[in-house]
Amino acid sequence: MEEILKLDPIMKVGGSVDLPGSKSISNRALLLAALSEGTTELNNLLVAEDTEMMIGALETLGVKLEVSNDGTEVKVEGCGGNFPVKKADLFLGNAGTAMRPLSSSLAFSGGEYVLDGVARMRQRPIAHLVEALNSVGGRLSYLGEPGFPPIKIEPATRINSDIVHVRGDVSSQFVSGLLMAAPLIAPEQGLRIRIDGELISSPYVSLTCRLMERFGVEVKTSEKDFLVPRTLYKAPSVFEVEADASSASYFLALGALVGPLKINGIGADSVQGDAAFVEYLVKMGAAVTRGENWIKTGPSRYGHKLHGLQADVRPIPDAAMTFAAMAPMCEGPTILRGISSWRVKETDRIAAMHNELTKVGCRVESTDDMIKITPPVKLRSAVFDTYKDHRMAMCMSLIAAGGVPVEIRDPNCVRKTFPDYFERLAGVVEK
Repeated sequence: MEEILKLDPIMKVGGSVDLPGSKSISNRALLLAALSEGTTELNNLLVAEDTEMMIGALETLGVKLEVSNDGTEVKVEGCGGNFPVKKADLFLGNAGTAMRPLSSSLAFSGGEYVLDGVARMRQRPIAHLVEALNSVGGRLSYLGEPGFPPIKIEPATRINSDIVHVRGDVSSQFVSGLLMAAPLIAPEQGLRIRIDGELISSPYVSLTCRLMERFGVEVKTSEKDFLVPRTLYKAPSVFEVEADASSASYFLALGALVGPLKINGIGADSVQGDAAFVEYLVKMGAAVTRGENWIKTGPSRYGHKLHGLQADVRPIPDAAMTFAAMAPMCEGPTILRGISSWRVKETDRIAAMHNELTKVGCRVESTDDMIKITPPVKLRSAVFDTYKDHRMAMCMSLIAAGGVPVEIRDPNCVRKTFPDYFERLAGVVEK
């Protein structure tokens, strides 16, 4: 029988909340540590389904890892860019941050691999990355529907060009995957990665470059061009993972709606693009203060309701979902543009948001790249479907901050990135 979680109306939150490590940083750091020369100790690693998939894949590939009892500390003995196991089947669940980078890193490793995942992963496009890798000598093919996993990688060891073109308008993970693999496969003069068309979610690519620098590789960047030298990654000895900025968005939103609330583990100098979420909150009228390792949000100092956000949210596609969930509690319509990537995430998030917000009385209009949400005169309670999407579950919980009880179907889908989300949510609610 499907589990349903009942949430009482949330009238007030307070105190502070500590967040898990960043998914985007955790999986990138795990892979970079595995590819490095030397040993890296990763601290505050995210303990969730996506990182479990990456850790399991690396162990299958012969990388030696020591994981602490609570899973937040992992010691990785790097393989210097040469995975010991040359034939393996890798199951990666629905972890895009494992599927795309591993496809790139294994393409020229001289081995034979099959990469697969859950049913939804088999609906998430990978064609542009496969085309890019094959254009420079890779031997990747599809075992099912063309353009989607599962994919087969046959032995290849040498790239045949010093430039690779990749489209950036479907997923920035294609670019990040190529970037992380590039130092190991580049010719002597380096490898130039050129973006054809628009690059969406560019802050995630910037994050990749900054993490590569932490592991000893400097990427020279221009607007649509990345030059990566041929070199080996160097283990930084100890690497501290920032708290997850996307996960922070739910608590930052709660603070702005019914706070104030302090969020620990992420601050003014965050390297994550989704940390810009607070800049949009300020535009909506929220009170925001920031320290070195914390952010505090509260309602408008003037006693006004927050007003709906109208913005192109292309740089922060994951955190932008939170604005859609806030929309029913805001003054005036919310219009989010630049969200085409929502269609190819864990579910079709534009369709999912359209369906679920209609349940509470919102008038919703949507296209392939936009959603407009007009709040209702009176908010209704609802039972929300989550579509096996962790972000849908966390977003729809925010509706309780509108003063109505809500029910969340399949709440355990949050295990993908934030297993104890609902416990931490309960910990900041004031009765």
